[in-house]
Amino acid sequence: MQKRILLCLAHMSGKEMAFIQKAFDDNWVVPLGPNVDGFEKDLEGFVNHCETTALQKRVVALSSGTAAVHLALIACGVKPGDEVMVQSFTFCASAHPVAYLGAVPVFVDSEPDTWNMDPDLLDKAIADRMTKTGRKPKAILPVALYGMPYQIDRILEVAAKYDIPVIEDAAEGFGSRFDGRVLGTFGHYGVLSFNGNKMITTSGGGALICPDDEAGRRILFFATQARESYPYYQHEHIGYNYRMSNICAGIGRGQMTVLEEHIGHHKHIQALYRELLAGTEGVRLHEAPSPRFDSNYWLCTATLSPELRVKGQENAYKEVIKNAVGGAAGVTHLAGSATTDCQPNTNVEALRMALDAANIEARPLWKPMHRQPVYASNPVYVNGVSEKLFKEGICLPSGPWVTDEDVHYIVEQIKKNIVYL
Repeated sequence: MQKRILLCLAHMSGKEMAFIQKAFDDNWVVPLGPNVDGFEKDLEGFVNHCETTALQKRVVALSSGTAAVHLALIACGVKPGDEVMVQSFTFCASAHPVAYLGAVPVFVDSEPDTWNMDPDLLDKAIADRMTKTGRKPKAILPVALYGMPYQIDRILEVAAKYDIPVIEDAAEGFGSRFDGRVLGTFGHYGVLSFNGNKMITTSGGGALICPDDEAGRRILFFATQARESYPYYQHEHIGYNYRMSNICAGIGRGQMTVLEEHIGHHKHIQALYRELLAGTEGVRLHEAPSPRFDSNYWLCTATLSPELRVKGQENAYKEVIKNAVGGAAGVTHLAGSATTDCQPNTNVEALRMALDAANIEARPLWKPMHRQPVYASNPVYVNGVSEKLFKEGICLPSGPWVTDEDVHYIVEQIKKNIVYL
């Protein structure tokens, strides 16, 4: 039977076990310890390396990328009733922490080159929110979708115009660079994720890139239940249990030794898809718009022309999905209907089904947040880009486990199932 080709799963190198065993041997099985300290230093060495700019960012290791977004929002002073400008085309973890704080995500659509936050639309949206509410938003949250850098230079220009802090969600973009500088180091704060499907993993976990030592200490304070320095538990602020464990950090330290290898592999897989899909009418691979945008290609993505016909298209959306099609935890709540009012085209779903039948895991692109029922009443500024991409796009396997032979097989199955252009 053909092996199952997974979309994206971090590859363990074997070097992690030495750090994990050391933690057990020294009885550091807690959310602090030498591995946590060492992992943070490793991360700082990586993110601060820039040939053109001297950086001294502080990195705090946390339990998840979502926790990093949450703490960054708190650090930016976001409170109930405040508004935060959030990229609509993203995973829910970019938006949900805004709601945790009782604040309001204001969704901004994407531009077509990077698929990330549209700076021009952002500018217009902020001006409109200030007119409507009499207050400026508290933060701007662009996302490095699938590892592709956002137009951070232009986003920072807009942010400076209104004096609004930027929180970079680089959860999918660890190792991606803009003009040679690591994503997450341009804004006030930068979010990283080390979930099991990311560029490197700590099984679960994340980190927050902070502007300096003082900001890092403040984030660490809130991440460790905001305990004051008394011999008893004294709490003068609400804190959170967000610190990374020493065991997870041990995995991260081992993963850091193969980070560049992982990034190189993802770029190689992207290049192979480019070569093999060249000339396939109706299938367009998403690529960086210029050399300034150095993507890690965390996921390789493509769009299908609406005119493209795929075998089995007439059977798309006939049954409710019962197995996992997204997220490490899979689907835990059975949907009541096989369709929604905003979903990928039938040719995209037909191709996903065909690849699944060939033991290839593929998924639709992220559904824009402004089309999610939970955010149906939120303010939104759209240009149609993210909805179009969601309807036409698909994610292809690209993780460290994916081989050249796998990519040849995947492309063969894609071409095999295209029946009419």
